[in-house]
Parts: sequence; C-alpha cells; structure tokens
Amino acid sequence: MKPILQHLVEMTGHRDHLRLEVSVLSTLQKLSSIKEVRALELFTDGGEPHIRPRTWVQDGQLVSTDSEAAADPRKEPLERYPELFECVTKQGDSALANPRPGRYTLWLPVWMHEKVSTCLEITQSRQFSAHKLEVLKGVFLVYQNYQNLLDYSERDALTGLFNRKTFDEQFARTTTPGLSSSKSPELVAPEQASIEGEHAQNWLAVVDIDHFKQVNDRFGHLYGDEVLILIANILRTSFRSHDRVFRFGGEEFVVLLRNTTLTMAHKVFNRFRETVQEHHFPQVGNVTVSLGFVGTSRGSPVEILGQADQALYYAKEHGRNQVRFYEDLIASGELATKVANDDVELF
Repeated sequence: MKPILQHLVEMTGHRDHLRLEVSVLSTLQKLSSIKEVRALELFTDGGEPHIRPRTWVQDGQLVSTDSEAAADPRKEPLERYPELFECVTKQGDSALANPRPGRYTLWLPVWMHEKVSTCLEITQSRQFSAHKLEVLKGVFLVYQNYQNLLDYSERDALTGLFNRKTFDEQFARTTTPGLSSSKSPELVAPEQASIEGEHAQNWLAVVDIDHFKQVNDRFGHLYGDEVLILIANILRTSFRSHDRVFRFGGEEFVVLLRNTTLTMAHKVFNRFRETVQEHHFPQVGNVTVSLGFVGTSRGSPVEILGQADQALYYAKEHGRNQVRFYEDLIASGELATKVANDDVELF
C-alpha cells in the first residue's frame, strides 16, 4: 500500500493535465500483472465517435502526442470496441473485455461536465480480481477528481474557456527552449520532425470584439455577457482540438494556433472573423471582431504577445472587422517595431 500512496502523492503534485495523465499511467503500470496502459482520446470525426491513443508505452517509456486527433492515422471508430462503446453510450464508469486468451482489458472513462474525451485503458494477462479492480478504481477516482479540480482552476467562469493564468503557464512552456523536456523528459512528440519539415509553426492571435462597450451601454451587461458566451462558442468550433483558446478578460480573447502554415493561419483566422460577422446575436444583431496575429518562434512571450497586440490595435484603428499579421505590417512600413529585446514595455 505504501508505494501506491507515494505514487498518488507524486501524481497530485502536478499542475498540468498531460503530466498528470502520464503520472497516473506510470503509477498503474507498476502494479503487478499489468501488461499495458494507455490513455485514449475520444472524439467525433465526420459525425461518428472515434478513438485514438494519446499517451502510451513505446520502447519502455511513456510517449504522448497532442497532434490533431482527426488527422491521426491511428484513429479507429469507437464501435470497434463494443464494450467501451456501450459504456460511453450509457454513461457508465467502467467496461471490461477479454478480446483474446491471456489478454483482459479494463476501460475507465474520465467524465467531466457529463462528457467524456479521455479514457484510461489497462490490460493485464489474467482476469481482474475484485480486489485489483477496487485498487485500480481507487487510483482512477483520485486521478479523475484531481483532473476536475485542475480544469476548474484553469477556466474562465463565464465562458468556460481557459483563463489568463493558464495562458501564461502554457505559453511560457511552449516558447521557452528546453522547458518541457527538462521538466518532463518522458514526454515525446513523435510527429514533430515531419511537422517542422513542412515549414509549419505556431501562431498567437489576439481577438477583440468591436464596439463592445456600446453593446453593454445600449443593451445592458446581461446581453453583453451573452455576446461573450456566443463568441466563445464560435471560437471553440472554429479551431481544432489541439489549438488553445483563452479569455483574457473583458472582450479580449487569445488563440494559440498550432502547427500550421502562414497561408492556412490567414485562412483560419479570417474564416473565424467571417463566421462572427454572419452570426445573428439575439437582441444585439450583428457583431464583428478584429484580430492581430504573429508567429511564436521568435522573441520572448512578452514580446510575442505585445506584437500581436500591436497588430490588433492597427486593425481596430484602420476600420475594424479585419485580420492583420504583424510581420506584414512591419514589412510594409505601416507599423514600427515598438518592443525591443533590451527595452520591453509591459502593458
């Protein structure tokens, strides 16, 4: 019992969903008779439920990927796992299967807000005893409860998007060389090399609702809050599952668009802007947004955020309802560099 308690202490010391996931799999893998552990991602593709491995054991170490689920060649229709499919459909807490002799599998779906997007899969060489199931489910419940606590602390109360605190933590980690690997060497992204070969990179966009103060002044804060919630919903549906959307407060949002080309970034951001423009907001009518974006490969987090802000405010000062790319504005002379390496202004 003592080793399990030590693993639980280590597991709940993490403040990141992926590292917590790796930690619980590492804990489960050390239990007797366990042959394989995986974290599976459940998602919808083409209107049908699918499943794909997100964290698994490869060459003796745990490997994780945060690539786009729908484009993963390892994805499978959920119906190929009938016991798990039935469990998810009925909102059950576990499923068991014996797919072939000497292989027994337990699935434990992670339910959050009455939805499931993650499932732990545990496979061993013999049937699960009542005591073993009790131990496994006990570890899992600690993990699930802690995942819920992490999720609550990371979210904006009104829109349900990630909050500013979460952005600071995630963005600093993605833009600081070696930070992720030094803290967690077991995390490996096997698809990274091919992505870099295609000249894709990450992009940061700052989004601001045009004339939002007028919405509050004319219709009241309840309708203003409804506009914020609806914009948040459009943001969710406009970007992929491995992109990240944050609410900074007020009418400002931030998007981290991951692993794509500049041409595609322009297309995706403009498609989002047009979707907002064409949406009818109850009582308020039409609403537009302005957006400034920049690549995240150069500069400190403060510099990158400041550059996206400069592009955003250029868009707002020159007609609103448009997308502006920082480097294009610098190259054309429409915008001067305001943030230097030795003199960073925080605002």
